[in-house]
Amino acid sequence: MAQPIIEIKGITRDYLVGSEILNVLKGIDLHIDKGEYVALMGPSGSGKSTLMNILGCLDTPSSGSYVLNGKPVSLMGDNELAEIRNKEIGFVFQTFNLLPRTTALDNVALPMVYAGFKKPERHARATKVLEQVGLSDRMDHKPNQLSGGQRQRVAVARALVNNPSIILADEPTGNLDSKTSVEIMKLFGEIHTNGNTVILVTHEEDIAAYAHRVIRLRDGVIESDNPNPNPKK
Repeated sequence: MAQPIIEIKGITRDYLVGSEILNVLKGIDLHIDKGEYVALMGPSGSGKSTLMNILGCLDTPSSGSYVLNGKPVSLMGDNELAEIRNKEIGFVFQTFNLLPRTTALDNVALPMVYAGFKKPERHARATKVLEQVGLSDRMDHKPNQLSGGQRQRVAVARALVNNPSIILADEPTGNLDSKTSVEIMKLFGEIHTNGNTVILVTHEEDIAAYAHRVIRLRDGVIESDNPNPNPKK
């Protein structure tokens, strides 16, 4: 039986805008098992970014409960959340978020610095994941010496370096051409095949088509949650 890695019950998120309360999430229930490959979709304003921020422990819900890998994160303070983010979640962003003056190897090793690993261990693990994403010949290059696709591969390697419970990718192909997008999506497929739980946040149908399950949000609620019988490879 698959273990749930994410269990969300009754999650709401309200924001105070001037004197008005904006209800962005209106009672979300969500259950994602270990090893799933999920796409989170929805138009602008649907609440998908807010839900992603809560899933990624970047934001806390107004009400409801969130258990990540057995840990009740909805009850945690900022320091505990920072630790969970570093250990349990690998982030991949549309804009790569790499340090410009730092080599690919040191960019990838960065989460291990925060996790308290010694330098030899950091370099060994960062080297391994860069090889895994096909960049063994680019380790000493800085981001401006790499193509967009290579930069995103560095970002994916950085997301993998701490062996996180989930990979959370926010519009990971948003800044890439279609050929490079296909390459990056194939890489996510390999990562999923290796046993990682992958959650893609996207508004593009052709990117969501790679996932094995598609959850659609609209107006702060889950509109549909369906398996994808024929995911793209």
